Amino acid sequence: MTASINNIKKSGHAWLDAAAIEALLRSARPDPALVREILDKAITLKGLTPDEVAVLMRIESPDLLGELYNTAKRVKETIYGKRIVLFAPLYISNFCRNECLYCAFRVSNKSLVRRTLSYDEIASETRAMIRTGQKRIVMLLGEAYPEEGFDYVLNAIRTVYDTKEGPGEIRRINMEIAPLSVEDFRRLKAAGIGTYITFQETYHKATYEQVHRAGRKKDFAWRLECMDRAMEAGIDDVGLGVLFGLADWRFELLALMRHARHLESRFGCGPHTISVPRIEPACGSELSTNPPNAVSDADFKKIIAIIRLAVPYTGMILSTRERAGMRRDCLQLGISQISAGSRTDPGGYESENESSAQFSLGDHRSLDEVVRDLSEMGFIPSFCTACYRMGRTGRDFMDLAKPGEIKNHCDPNAISTFAEYLLDFASRRTCIAGRKLIEELLTRMDNDHKRSTLQLLNRVKEGKRDMFV
Repeated sequence: MTASINNIKKSGHAWLDAAAIEALLRSARPDPALVREILDKAITLKGLTPDEVAVLMRIESPDLLGELYNTAKRVKETIYGKRIVLFAPLYISNFCRNECLYCAFRVSNKSLVRRTLSYDEIASETRAMIRTGQKRIVMLLGEAYPEEGFDYVLNAIRTVYDTKEGPGEIRRINMEIAPLSVEDFRRLKAAGIGTYITFQETYHKATYEQVHRAGRKKDFAWRLECMDRAMEAGIDDVGLGVLFGLADWRFELLALMRHARHLESRFGCGPHTISVPRIEPACGSELSTNPPNAVSDADFKKIIAIIRLAVPYTGMILSTRERAGMRRDCLQLGISQISAGSRTDPGGYESENESSAQFSLGDHRSLDEVVRDLSEMGFIPSFCTACYRMGRTGRDFMDLAKPGEIKNHCDPNAISTFAEYLLDFASRRTCIAGRKLIEELLTRMDNDHKRSTLQLLNRVKEGKRDMFV
């Protein structure tokens, strides 16, 4: 471990100090008075230090857990209100040159049906997604481009943006692809993406080397430096994440927090999003069916609540890896974005093929079912892309998110895009639930926000689309 720590420090990664993380894990104690002091600090929306995070990770008392969860819910709603952003993944290829033991896309997996979508097929998939009401997507592919190289990705982005279907369109593409050079990150930004997302998978170097056996992804430092290169290239919205289940979740969480603090210290802007995927079974992967450090549901909920308090401004993403019931629970703990109606195989929206999928889904509900469920729970289903449209990214977004002022934009814009969905795509049952929710939300708004929201709603009813403040 000492040699790897020294190598990291020499290459400019002093922020990932494994010895300091291990020391915190050994020394932290969940003294009730200290826990409550930390929770009181969290309410101020100032975030938490790694030392404070380490204390919260040790909570076992049901009473203190309840206080942790209530505080996380309060912080999330102070910053983002009741809105939940919806999106879906679009896989355009499952070819890959890496050998990641937990992933169905790994190069040696002969049981996977491989496919790279043509531009016509990408357009067809996009239309299929639009017909369900999707407005925001995450584009993904393995680390292997076809003959045209990285231009394939740029052309795929252009294809999606150019594709329309009836009253619908994809308004924002976030990208989750392998780490790039600064030059290629600049090209990616010029293509008009939203957030660039890459998971470190595991920050524990020895574990990283054990589960990444071949390919470019085997280079721990190249991946660790990824977000620095992206932000150097001008991409100011980046998304971090860990694949929980590979190493001890406590180590991963502290390392993740250190990464967030490093980006904020260096670039004045922390991660726009943090994702919390757990390993799920994947075709041809024995490790995925028996994770070396499986995370229990109880610990998973604790992870989400702690991240919300430690990095209060970030958008927290929960995917359809999780079961519907778990996703409902986690919405109360700080999650602010979820995928819905997802497929994890190229071409899956036109004709799902599980033998091409990256991993198994836990939540198989359609987008309409998820929207209705959110409505009945009192959450605002949001397809909003206003911040990207208005240039409220990076520091500009953080200046509004950190003090909780972004909610003044989120609520009206979320309701506007929700009304679009109800008019253009929703089933009758979902329309009833959604209209009831909008009426209830309007009665609770102050006069100024109610006035601006009603103005947006009236324009949507008149046939206007993509209305925001």
